[in-house]
Amino acid sequence: MARTIKSLMLSGPAGELEALLEEPEDGPPRHAALVAHPHPLYGGTMHSKVVHRLSRGFRRAGAVVLRFNFRGVGRSQGTHSGGPGEVEDARFCLQWLRGQYPELPYTLAGFSFGSGIVLRLGCELMTASRVVAAGFPPRMGTAWLAGCTVPRVFIQSTHDQYGPRPEFQPFFDSLPEPKRLVWVEAQDHFFAGGLDEVEESALRSVEDGAR
Repeated sequence: MARTIKSLMLSGPAGELEALLEEPEDGPPRHAALVAHPHPLYGGTMHSKVVHRLSRGFRRAGAVVLRFNFRGVGRSQGTHSGGPGEVEDARFCLQWLRGQYPELPYTLAGFSFGSGIVLRLGCELMTASRVVAAGFPPRMGTAWLAGCTVPRVFIQSTHDQYGPRPEFQPFFDSLPEPKRLVWVEAQDHFFAGGLDEVEESALRSVEDGAR
């Protein structure tokens, strides 16, 4: 039987939010995942390559995945708020997803700007199985991460211009457990040349630490 793919318009906090719900290929979902996209003002959407690869990795691990466009992106209504409103968009989409699959454990994930949004939400709620942050830019500000103990998986390019290795490694080392850091050999922040490994890292993040 073909997996379910649904295009949705959800009534979010600043108007309708465009979203895409995809079930896994190999049977009923065993997990749920919400995936957030990169910066809206620099072309980020739920169809960004890294978001697509994260989502496919989670689906391969048996997750039902909800991708969405932040306010003001694509067909989503509203205006970019610089962060606080986008956290509320993610919170609303997570509540919707959990309402559809209340019995499933869940993952929060995001790329770049989206990784910062889901980290903030995950550290506030403390109920996710894990938060997967791909291409997180520490220069966004990280003081609020100091006391966060939700399981975190960071997936970082070896040549990320917004989170270079000499800067990112000490940042990661300063964070409390539980945490994991995956370095992906790639050409830039967008994981050029390393997208296959991004997908595999998303898959492993669920399979290696399912709960």
